[in-house]
Amino acid sequence: MTGREHHLRLSAFSRYRCYIYILLYSCNDIIILCDPSWSLYSIIHPPLLDSLNFCNEGMERNALHQLYYDPNIENKNLAQKWLMQAQVSPQAWQFCWALLSPDKVPEIQYFGASALHTKISRYWSDIPTDQYESLKTQLFSQIACFSSGSKMVLTRLCVALASLALNTMPEAWPGAVAEMVRVFQEEGGGVDGRARCLALLELRLPQYRKGQVRGALGREWGSVCPLLQQLLRRADSPGAVKARVLRCLSSWVLLDVPLNESEGLVHDCFSALPDPELFDTAVEAIVNAISQPDSQRYVNTLLKLVPQVLALQEQLREAVQNGDMETCHGICRIAVTLGENHSRTLLEQVDHWQSFLALVNMIMFCTGIPGHYPVNETTSSLTLTFWYTLQDEIMSFESDKQAVYLQVYRPVYFQLVDVLLHKAQFPSDQEYASWSSDEKEQFRIYRVDISDTLMYVYEMLGAELLSNLYDKLGRLLTNAEQPTSWQHTEALLYGFQSIAETIDVNYSDVIPGLIGLIPRININNVQLADTVMFTIGALAEWLADHPVMLSSVLPLVLQALGNPDLSVSSVSTLKKICRECKYDLPPYATNIVAVSQEVLIKQIHKTSQCMWLMQALGFLLSALPVEDILRNLHSLITPYIQQLEKLADETPNPSNKLAIIHILGLLSNLFTTLDISKQDDESADGSAPPVKTAPPPPGPNPVVVVLQQVFALIQTVLSKWLNDSQVVEAVCAIFEKSVKTLLHEFAPMVSQLSEMLGQMYSTIPQASALDLTRQMVHIFASETDHFPPIKALFELVTSVTLSIFQQGPRDHPDIVDSFMQLQAQALKRKPDLFLSESLDVKAVFHLHCTRFLSLKFPEAPTVKSTCLFFTELLPHCSDVPPLARVVQEEGKLLVQAVLEGIGGGASRSLMDQFAEVLFSLNKHCFSLLAVWLKEALQPPGFPSSRVTAEQKDNFSQQILRERVNKRRVKDIVKEFTLLCRGLHGTEYAAEY
Repeated sequence: MTGREHHLRLSAFSRYRCYIYILLYSCNDIIILCDPSWSLYSIIHPPLLDSLNFCNEGMERNALHQLYYDPNIENKNLAQKWLMQAQVSPQAWQFCWALLSPDKVPEIQYFGASALHTKISRYWSDIPTDQYESLKTQLFSQIACFSSGSKMVLTRLCVALASLALNTMPEAWPGAVAEMVRVFQEEGGGVDGRARCLALLELRLPQYRKGQVRGALGREWGSVCPLLQQLLRRADSPGAVKARVLRCLSSWVLLDVPLNESEGLVHDCFSALPDPELFDTAVEAIVNAISQPDSQRYVNTLLKLVPQVLALQEQLREAVQNGDMETCHGICRIAVTLGENHSRTLLEQVDHWQSFLALVNMIMFCTGIPGHYPVNETTSSLTLTFWYTLQDEIMSFESDKQAVYLQVYRPVYFQLVDVLLHKAQFPSDQEYASWSSDEKEQFRIYRVDISDTLMYVYEMLGAELLSNLYDKLGRLLTNAEQPTSWQHTEALLYGFQSIAETIDVNYSDVIPGLIGLIPRININNVQLADTVMFTIGALAEWLADHPVMLSSVLPLVLQALGNPDLSVSSVSTLKKICRECKYDLPPYATNIVAVSQEVLIKQIHKTSQCMWLMQALGFLLSALPVEDILRNLHSLITPYIQQLEKLADETPNPSNKLAIIHILGLLSNLFTTLDISKQDDESADGSAPPVKTAPPPPGPNPVVVVLQQVFALIQTVLSKWLNDSQVVEAVCAIFEKSVKTLLHEFAPMVSQLSEMLGQMYSTIPQASALDLTRQMVHIFASETDHFPPIKALFELVTSVTLSIFQQGPRDHPDIVDSFMQLQAQALKRKPDLFLSESLDVKAVFHLHCTRFLSLKFPEAPTVKSTCLFFTELLPHCSDVPPLARVVQEEGKLLVQAVLEGIGGGASRSLMDQFAEVLFSLNKHCFSLLAVWLKEALQPPGFPSSRVTAEQKDNFSQQILRERVNKRRVKDIVKEFTLLCRGLHGTEYAAEY
């Protein structure tokens, strides 16, 4: 029986429906329904029904009844589980046809169709190639039978036919689309154009077939296009039909249909835009068509589209007046898509420059659309990337062309700045108070996007932009006759801040005037005050070059510190000033410290801002003479030391724990930035050199003095809180940050800190202690005077950690990674640490191999740290005898563990790390590696049953040949792991 004989007597609408759904299914295998009257289908969820299966009608009825109507959830689950298993069984190929029998109830028929689709889409490999034609014939026949029957069954059968086409195109069924069009058209001459609609949406294809099927479908466009044109252009076509045609077009153009071939249909889409029912689908079709990558090749078509887009301006204005945000959004999408994707092409058409300028102005209108984002409008944000794109294209032209374009578009960009600053303005206080927290956050993000755009626009407009902003702000603040809204002032300042944050404005001649204007601002609003603070902070580098202006703004910042509503902006601004201008702040130091102490004692700020404030004070104190530093430190931290002493005497409880952590955090943040060694490091031009060159001042570092004074107190705190990892971490952070900042100036404390660390770790091991030990090893292990305490500490923590891991490392995941990093750091900085007789090097090596490169511990960070350990260890086989011996004795274990990971035991993301271990083995243990690889790869099935002995031998030879090119070794390992995982040659592997 031929396909021609199967389409039989389809009614007009039934045949139309067949076309719509023949190839219509979504990425989740759920039918996209357009007719809300299909209530039964909306109740039955396809993936759930896909899980149902039966072998006789009685069981079918019972199972369906259980699934949908039985109130007992256990019965529902049992029915679902059974039916799921049946559907994926081989027998489903036979019983699905029986279930489609006309005497079955619709639910059972639907299940039969659903089972058929599942088998075709997910178990296609089960079907012999000689049965493809028979399956296609049967499907055509069933679709014909159900054309006037159950709509939900018909739909599922059409989807099954779609899946069949996708699996057989282009090899077995090269003209699938054309044949389906022909079969459902040839007979029934009285059927109108609605019966000739073919929809293809959101294909779900196996990865390796996407390219083949897309190409085949693209070649079928000639069969589909006439049908879509007829349906869109017929005056009597229902709106529902046109909507489905537009969705069909949206999907087809994504198959790289040339824009000139879809030009007529795109024009039809513009004609559909006035219809509210078709508007959204028409917009989507237009956007998809003109945003295809190669559409810029069709210049004439693009030029025809510009007037059509411009013709939408009246509809856009009406939508704005009526508050129709959806229509505004859609028209803006069309204009922005055309401009953003084809700016360069349209710019180059110099004979049509006025029409493109008109399009740019239309987009400007969209940018400045009335209302506050996101409450009254949501369209303006769509346009921001267009302005980036247009500017990039203009600036990419050669200088002579660029000059011509700049003459036209610089005024446009000045207008854009005005529009953006207007859009960035806050609403009235009353209106803003009515906004939800989500709306306020969206507005904040929107302003950040505007800020980024302004910063980018500065590259085109340059210093003239700052002058323009300054003139407007000056007129605003000096015009006594006209009342000034704080929103307008704030927006102009926001523009300055946006540019100054990322652009070097040190040579701008308007900044002195701006600094002079700031004190004149009537700061009567939190948002305005915030922006004033952030603007001052953005100018911190400029203030460092013009310290005379500090007196104009520093009082404002110190005053704002006392306002909790300005916490973030005031503290961050003071921190920037103290960092950038610290050498000019000594005259103000006493006042800054006093105000800071006051707000800290009053607990005005949240914890994070308190930490920033201490960092600011650290920068400030770093520039003072040592005696002044000590005096200010004493004044600053004495209250906290007294409070800590009191807390140390109390019985541990959650409340005093938080207070202890807070005080320790304040001290560590202060010591993070207090670095007196940089006092005299400025070069002649005033810039800080990249490295420390000046000798430290005589005597102990002030930080060391303070730490020595509070060391006993810290030990007391630890003795009571040793079981609490957060308190221990806070204690370690003080010393770790001090070590990082002071480097070798921390030397006076090495011995006592090493002893305390050893005692602490021996009692209750914590990862933070290992991290601090690693810093100590990094700085002091190579110094003769400090090697003994560092050596003793290293041996102790290694011994304790080995004992822990023997009991089970899974209980200490945080310790694992820190220990790996410590071992690697020790090998890198001082391999002599492994010469110690009391250090069980073999146990460490064996631990790394068996525990952390195997499946027993698959966490990626741990494996990476372990690989780093081995790449640091192997180069020392020649100069550290204990390491050489353990590699010779246990090296095969390492190779086996690495191969196990490559074979599939570890994530593919770790292959570079495994490759580095093999490369290091090959470089430093070549002869041994050759033996170990041969022995390790000899057992059948290792490291994977998917690789042959020949492939393993080839891999081994390739590795052994590469002793110089690490990149090549990584490629070899990646190729071999794909073979081991059965992924070699797949598109999935290529996309990874």
